[in-house]
Amino acid sequence: MRSERYIEPLQRPSWPVYGGLTPAVRNLLLVNGIVFLLQLIIRSGWLVYYFGLTPTLVHQKLYIWQLGTYMFLHGDFFHILFNMFTLWMFGQDLERDWGSRYFYKFYFVCGIGAGLFTLGLTWGSSAATIGASGALFGILAAFGLLYPNRVIYLWFLIPVRAKYLVLFFGFLALLASFQHTSDGIGHITHLGGLLVGWVYLKRGRSLKWVTDFGRKLRYKLKERKYHREEAEKRAILASADEVLDRIKDVGGYHKLSRRDKKILEKASQLLGERDNE
Repeated sequence: MRSERYIEPLQRPSWPVYGGLTPAVRNLLLVNGIVFLLQLIIRSGWLVYYFGLTPTLVHQKLYIWQLGTYMFLHGDFFHILFNMFTLWMFGQDLERDWGSRYFYKFYFVCGIGAGLFTLGLTWGSSAATIGASGALFGILAAFGLLYPNRVIYLWFLIPVRAKYLVLFFGFLALLASFQHTSDGIGHITHLGGLLVGWVYLKRGRSLKWVTDFGRKLRYKLKERKYHREEAEKRAILASADEVLDRIKDVGGYHKLSRRDKKILEKASQLLGERDNE
């Protein structure tokens, strides 16, 4: 739905200084701040390992929750400062127009969608992606679509209309994605957030394309896990057959090595599980 307030005059700057913080933006700022404090207190890589978005862990160990948790972790103070400033600056007008419920939905659709986009293009990577930037680039896309003529002061100095600012950031993200830069910035995730936000709004705010993609992804991941486990079981049973053939040669079970005995134990457990199915 589009109304006259979405066509802003050039003279109106985008600074959400009127009124208090909107509820969803306030809650997201609070949660991100608390998680960052936990990162500072714990100072351990296990938070990023289990809750950052690592493609190999998602498709090998089915850490699917990472698609929803990676956006709450940040690398350092300036990382979270810039992201939360962006949320504060661009998110509140959208929430006032949409309402908190739809703002939450859009934020998480963009964040999870950006994560799926990252998985699709970096499937074999073991590098973790963290930060709210994927969701926030979706917010930027929405801001540019709904308030195209709103003025943003780039670096607090240069007045730029919102639609041109979004195009500028989109171009930078696209260019950096093709260049495979090693600056530690998730340019692919940024690009994914922009695209998901734009497509989501243009397609009538329908979630069907997201849920269909997620369903197909879950099916493929489960299928991959099943085939991997079956291959491991076949390898264990084949090794057990070789050990059984050697029992006579070595002079009985008690003469087998510890490794061979473990192989037979695993094979026995597998056969027992099959009998119970």
